[in-house]
Amino acid sequence: MKMTVEEISRKVQAEFPVVNQVVEEVNKVMVGQRNMIEKLIIGILSDGHILVEGVPGLAKTTSINTLAKVMQVEFRRIQFTPDLLPADLTGTQIYSPKDGTFSIKKGPIFANIILTDEINRAPAKVQSALLEAMQEKQVTIGETTFPLPRPFLVMATQNPVEQEGTYPLPEAQVDRFMMKVKVVYPNKEEEIRIMKRIATPTDVTINKVLSPEKILELRQLVEQVFFDEKLYDYVANIVFATRNPESFNLKDIKHLIEYGASPRASIYLVKAAKAHAFLQGRGYVTPQDIKTIGADVLRHRVTVSYEAEAQNITSDDLILKIFDKIDVP
Repeated sequence: MKMTVEEISRKVQAEFPVVNQVVEEVNKVMVGQRNMIEKLIIGILSDGHILVEGVPGLAKTTSINTLAKVMQVEFRRIQFTPDLLPADLTGTQIYSPKDGTFSIKKGPIFANIILTDEINRAPAKVQSALLEAMQEKQVTIGETTFPLPRPFLVMATQNPVEQEGTYPLPEAQVDRFMMKVKVVYPNKEEEIRIMKRIATPTDVTINKVLSPEKILELRQLVEQVFFDEKLYDYVANIVFATRNPESFNLKDIKHLIEYGASPRASIYLVKAAKAHAFLQGRGYVTPQDIKTIGADVLRHRVTVSYEAEAQNITSDDLILKIFDKIDVP
């Protein structure tokens, strides 16, 4: 039975405070980086994976590890290196000479939250194994297929500075990630707080706020968040504007876009906007929700041309122009 907007809103109002509790617990360990933490929560609530780009030392590992503890889910960190094999990720069959049988040894991917550090360090076969697991939510070892735990979230990181000895992700594979989040340096005040916290370490008690079962319940509620028909049209216009800018009076950026966003962009804009509305305590999506998460969903799906690169124009710049031009319902 379909619920009314008022009923959905009442349920959201009752449930969303738990997300604030999660953020508060993570902030006991973290200083700043609220944007990354919120995007990770959106990914978990909308069943999407996150690609994080930022230089080393910005607490990416600390943030997701702490989040996993607060949510009471299993966490694994996998350092991607050029000599990594797919079996190191997914697992393998082990032969026993004693009785001539094979046993299955599952790999580190069998956890709720996976941090794949420097995903662009691993060769294409390893990247493909990871991305297949992300898409299918299962892993095949030998002749047996194993479902991955639920919920299942991959947070992949890549260093934007050092590109030597890396295997850049192809555009089609990057498209599997719901969002690409850019992590920036802390401001001066945050940096001072970080120094003080490290200089005088104290024992911090992290309270466990969620559970895997509760996360799956919240996902169902997020799916029911109201999304107006006019907003579906708004999302379609945004995505189509990345493919055919001239149809939306954006002729001046047509030559700056090599490829526009795929249909996954439309799907993830809707999903992420619903989760963002939930984080604000609303049972309905507004155009501002779409605008807020728009750049994170689109920046890795809008490929800029050589001409744009020569002018130092980024996909973020083009996305901002598109949002400014498309009429808000």
